[in-house]
Order: sequence, then structure tokens, then C-alpha cells
Amino acid sequence: MKDSEFLRAERVPMTKQDVRLVILDRLALQGARCMVDIGAGSGSVAIEAALRHPALSVIAIEKNPAALELIANNADRLGCRDQLTIIDAYAPCPLEVMADAIFIGGSGGNLCELIDWSLARLQPGGQLVMSFILQGNLTTALAHLRQCEVTAPECTQLQISQLTSLGEGEYFKPNNPVFVIACQRALVSSAGIEEVVDDCTI
Repeated sequence: MKDSEFLRAERVPMTKQDVRLVILDRLALQGARCMVDIGAGSGSVAIEAALRHPALSVIAIEKNPAALELIANNADRLGCRDQLTIIDAYAPCPLEVMADAIFIGGSGGNLCELIDWSLARLQPGGQLVMSFILQGNLTTALAHLRQCEVTAPECTQLQISQLTSLGEGEYFKPNNPVFVIACQRALVSSAGIEEVVDDCTI
């Protein structure tokens, strides 16, 4: 989807098109039933996931009032509101759901707690994907994941540049670098017991 298809608002972040493509690929949503988007912003990741996968139930967690309104408006306009549950809260928050995939797009300064909370709500083998623009958050996340029961994290740095006019010529205007981390919750716990959960309703 092009970024121009989404309504925008001042001070409400949006994950851009090229970065969304990588995030959605890492979320591996084929066959997934439930996805959670933490710090959903404009809702671009949650909504594109819903549109790509009509059987997917998507939960968008956000606290910014302007963003909450924008997510609902974008979902209404693009025809996926029935797939979307919007929660007005800071994560970690109560959530009686086991998800197949979780995306952390905003951490609010409690990244390690969010990772632990997300892994506790992921099905065994479920995908955890995070994106950052701050090197410090990348370092913190990688260090914390080494202590968690996850597969070896896959980490990608994206440096996207767009062809832009300048006077009579053109140049590639760079966007901020974005780091994307992806891993899976372990299928087997440290006790060696395989976990199976079959609940994805809210």
C-alpha cells in the first residue's frame, strides 16, 4: 500500500511503506489468526496486515487520542474496521489473548518489560517483530532477547532514500535509518516442555 492511502495527522507517527513491507514479511502472517500492534500510531501496519489477510484478527494498542481517532478513521475508510480491535492503553496492559504475531512499533521507554509481556502473550513459535530508529533501543532489545526463550534474532538496518527534485536536478533524499528485529518465541520452554495454546479471542 502507498503511504498516500492513509490519513495522516500531526505528531502521529506512521511506519512508512518500504519499512512496512519488511515488517509485514517478518511477521509471517500467512495462516495467522491474531496479531497485536503495540504503539500503533496511524495504524498503517495493523491496517495493511488486516487488508492483506482477511481472516486475521488485529489488535491495535495506542494511547494518543489523536492516533486512536486516526486508526479508526483509516480502518473505516479502507474497509477493515470489523477486523480491528482498538485498545486505548499503554502496554503492558490487560490482554486476554494469545497472539500468533506481535509488532512493537513504540516502546514508551519500557522496552524490556514490553518484550517480556509480548512473549508471554505469543503462541509458541509466534513471531515478535520490533522496529526502532534509536541505536540505544536496538542495543537494549538485542541484549534483553539474549536472556529470553526465543530463536536467534534476525536484525536488519534499512536506509531508504527517495528520488527528490532539487532545482533543475534530482537527488536521493535519505530517510532516518530504521532497525528491524525479528525472532520467534521458543517452541519448547527451558523446562523442556512443549507449550500449546489454542486461544485467540478477545
